[in-house]
Amino acid sequence: MTASTSTPTRTKIGLISDTHNLVRPEALRYLADCDAIIHAGDICHEAVLDALKAIAPVTAVRGNNDTGDWARALPTHAKLTVQQVTVLVVHDIADVGANLRSDGIGVVITGHSHKPAISERDGVLFVNPGSAGPRRFKLPISAGMLIVEGADARASFESLVA
Repeated sequence: MTASTSTPTRTKIGLISDTHNLVRPEALRYLADCDAIIHAGDICHEAVLDALKAIAPVTAVRGNNDTGDWARALPTHAKLTVQQVTVLVVHDIADVGANLRSDGIGVVITGHSHKPAISERDGVLFVNPGSAGPRRFKLPISAGMLIVEGADARASFESLVA
């Protein structure tokens, strides 16, 4: 009998945050071939989510600028499992708990700061895709990508406009 050596399926998740009611065509193109999309808050209008849902299923959390009935329906924290990786989504990194590894969290997606960043702490991957909305100060306009294969996750981000 021969053992099967199958490789894990690759899941591509688009990461976007702080759109502040602006759906950039560059962001839609960047996210076009994703299996799913995560929006880490400060959406500011439901039409932004509608545009993203036309591309792929969306998980979104409420940011500090999301108000109204549609926004109250959004959670402040979302947890999803992608293959063997548990992903926690919150708008503000200050709202992330302390026991991530013991809670089984492998990846944390945040927004709020408008600063794209990827780091690893205590075996947990932290990703902020930055802001895909109106330019703030001299920060880049960006979005990110999370690739999950089995129990492995890696992230990247890309500037969308010069």
